Amino acid sequence: MSAHCSNPSRTRIKICGLTREADVDAAVAAGADAIGFVLYPKSPRFVTPQRAGELARRLPPMVTPVLLFVNEDAINIEAACAYVSGATLQFHGDESATACQRAARATGRFFWRAARIPKSDVSGFDLVKFAHAFQSAQAILLDAHVEGYGGGGETFDWSRLPPNVPAHLVLSGGLTPANVGAGMAALRGRGISLAVDVSSGVEADGPDGKPRKGIKDADKIHQFAAAVRAADAQFSIAP
Repeated sequence: MSAHCSNPSRTRIKICGLTREADVDAAVAAGADAIGFVLYPKSPRFVTPQRAGELARRLPPMVTPVLLFVNEDAINIEAACAYVSGATLQFHGDESATACQRAARATGRFFWRAARIPKSDVSGFDLVKFAHAFQSAQAILLDAHVEGYGGGGETFDWSRLPPNVPAHLVLSGGLTPANVGAGMAALRGRGISLAVDVSSGVEADGPDGKPRKGIKDADKIHQFAAAVRAADAQFSIAP
């Protein structure tokens, strides 16, 4: 993942909530660095650990599988990791720093911790304190706080995040090919380097015009990746 520095490397891309082989292949073809599988049974993008393992076996060596958990029992996390070699853990519920560290040690994996940022009052969430509390996390994922867990596909006010957060950051929450560049610019312009994570923003449209949750659109995935690369180019970031 990208570190906080004055000369950041290219922005890494994670495509999350995949459920189909074709979507995994499209994400890899577009240059995704990480692929997310949702192991939260209440999510419409849920896959079983066995299914996540089947899909992850399609990934080339340099693409990282990420397993998303929400308040999961430690024994189930360990069992899930047995199906997906080399996966990073992503905790998206109310997990404490101790619980995250314990799961990471037990499985020998890195972990990310999601920070649920208030949509209406970003300043009311102390991201610096949160990052210090989860300093053993490989990255802090920034998502909008919505009812329930697992990501709601909504944005928050990126411009009000504090500068110089002591962590690797992954920008998430309502990103699309149309707005990811603006989100990157809001953080990069304030000395923050990051990765980006998209799910609903690259999903296929249903008959009602709403995203078909768990069903990705290959064209949107490629458009998203192209938008990230274009934004990187504006900051003269080498590939």
